[in-house]
Amino acid sequence: MWGGGWIGAMGALDFAGGTVVHVSSGAAALAAAIMFGKRIGYGREPMAPHFLPYSVIGASLLWVGWFGFNAGSAVAANGLASTAFVTTNTATAAAVLGWVFIEWIVRGKPTVLGAASGAVAGLVAITPAAGFVTPMAAIVIGLGGGIFCFFAVNLRPKLGYDDSLDVVGVHGVGGTWGALATGLFATTAVNSAGRDGLFYGNPEQLWIQFLAVAATWAFSFVGTMIILVVLKAIMGLRVSPEKEAGGLDLGEHGEEAYSGFQMAHGYGTPEHGTRLTDE
Repeated sequence: MWGGGWIGAMGALDFAGGTVVHVSSGAAALAAAIMFGKRIGYGREPMAPHFLPYSVIGASLLWVGWFGFNAGSAVAANGLASTAFVTTNTATAAAVLGWVFIEWIVRGKPTVLGAASGAVAGLVAITPAAGFVTPMAAIVIGLGGGIFCFFAVNLRPKLGYDDSLDVVGVHGVGGTWGALATGLFATTAVNSAGRDGLFYGNPEQLWIQFLAVAATWAFSFVGTMIILVVLKAIMGLRVSPEKEAGGLDLGEHGEEAYSGFQMAHGYGTPEHGTRLTDE
């Protein structure tokens, strides 16, 4: 896309990494979910976020940090960087509303975790389009990202794969929507170095974006499968069921996040390989 290959040569647009980062990671995550299999207890035991306030803090830090590479992809402090900054913020806010309201309609209640997930979905969706679209288009892209990613995440249990961080549903689907939406809403009025999209008289751009997305999905999925097959043959991919049940902090690193909790549940003992300290 950015390195002089055929995808960039045919005119595909990706301002800050929709295909390069998000579609590729979504495809790789799907391959990994298939190869690793499901976590112990998945679908039978509750697996809520460890600590919801940390999830919100993390999403908030992402929202701020995302300005760095979206606006920073202008590689200058100029009008284009300002546009990318504004479209990023606008799309993200719209995605929060899109996710929360569709969640409210479908499930009867809006959730804070849904708002945080919607924010990430909006950040992902606007990434390829940030420097090519107007703020009004960013609203549509953000709303679409929140809604499409909500349904993609909720479709995961029915499809039967275990993606603990919903990389497929948020990054894969959100990145795909954002890349295609770039082919709809891009305009040279925002970025003369770009191309007009479907709604500005150039339907070919949508086809080019589709080809770029399809190629990225195929390349990343197949490449990741090959890598994981080799690793599985050489060293295996999963820890033992005992280590998984006890937690990877203890099983792989001999460390405890909450020593009182671990001791109360029988994990903070020498036989679990943990380092006991005076603390």
